[in-house]
Amino acid sequence: MKEGEKGAIAHNGAFIQVIVTPKTCANCHPVEVEQQQRSHHAKAGNILASVDNLLGEVIGGPAAVNAGCKQCHGSTVELDVKGKPTPQTWPNTGIGRKNLDGSLGSCSACHTRHNFSSAQARTPETCGKCHMGPDHPQIEIYNESKHGIAYRANIDRMNLKSKSWVAGVDYTAAPTCASCHMGATKEQKVTHDVGERISWTLRPAVSTKLNMVRLSNGDEFDQPEGKPLPKVGDEVKGSKVVQILTWEQRRDKMKNVCVTCHSGNTVDGHYKQFDDVVDLYNDKYAKPIAAIMKELEDKGYLSREPMDAKIKWTWFEIWHHEGRRARHGASMSGPDYTWWHGIYEVSQHTYFKWIPELKEVVRQKDGNEDFANALLEKYFKPIAGHDWFFNGMGKDAIEKVRKGYEERYGQGTMK
Repeated sequence: MKEGEKGAIAHNGAFIQVIVTPKTCANCHPVEVEQQQRSHHAKAGNILASVDNLLGEVIGGPAAVNAGCKQCHGSTVELDVKGKPTPQTWPNTGIGRKNLDGSLGSCSACHTRHNFSSAQARTPETCGKCHMGPDHPQIEIYNESKHGIAYRANIDRMNLKSKSWVAGVDYTAAPTCASCHMGATKEQKVTHDVGERISWTLRPAVSTKLNMVRLSNGDEFDQPEGKPLPKVGDEVKGSKVVQILTWEQRRDKMKNVCVTCHSGNTVDGHYKQFDDVVDLYNDKYAKPIAAIMKELEDKGYLSREPMDAKIKWTWFEIWHHEGRRARHGASMSGPDYTWWHGIYEVSQHTYFKWIPELKEVVRQKDGNEDFANALLEKYFKPIAGHDWFFNGMGKDAIEKVRKGYEERYGQGTMK
């Protein structure tokens, strides 16, 4: 670096760059950086303006955010009066780090320093540094899936150090995270745009399928299904649309990875089961709860401030924790996370935490539960999946359970 440049530090008679950025790496890897800069990974630092960050900064505390959230999502690097990175913002290898040179992210989040190894970036453990825990347990789901089991059993056959790493050519034993989201196939090149093959968003309260719009300025954004799509050549967000990938095209890119090892029927069956879980979560739980929460705010039962009532925390955990786990579990073939850590907890907390809290919120304002019951009648009762809550299990449902139980454990065992 040259004297006077941001981040240049005098060292043994020269000026060095302590913070290696994607812009630096682009000197040798321009295509990879171009893909990375437009990707979801590069935008991970945008969490700094979200409810998640409000919880961290205000309710938790900045120290927890600096050593916690920002170590995955990325800090906004700042300099002190001596021109050195501040200890609050550095060291940091967050995937969406906002760098002094205007670039976004940190290549060393996956290709760690000293070796900058492709082999390391291909291992699931590398992704598991950030993609884990109560709200997005992808590494735990992968480990319980057949894919993760096959990887552990056959790691010596994965050819991780190969310069070429094409699924079905250079390795066949198992996929890793990189295989599905970034890796090359016989028909596709490797990509550092990790969202290119994702057809659902599993992050927000209600999931939507996503179309992708790419711009001439090198950026891209997701357009939810059902919202108008621009056309190639249109001016959008101050730039020209150069490509559109529909959610179906994005899914086909992921399916192209799947069919390296699986039949088309198996892949289609997986996606049917996955879609059904997302639809179940959306239609039975997320949409009606979100509608009720909005009515509570619109009619003065709740403020519009975030996280200032118990029921808001419960709803946050239903969609942000349990609901995400269910959706991610279904997407990655993790049955325990789909059910016990997912839909089971969504159900338990909806019926036995959120609904009692709904009634309490209404009771505090009205002195009775009439409006709460009216909301449940309006939004929950028309949904067949909630029938048991209003009318009980019913003889047919109980008899079905009894029959299955007694077939396994013997007649008369279920009283």
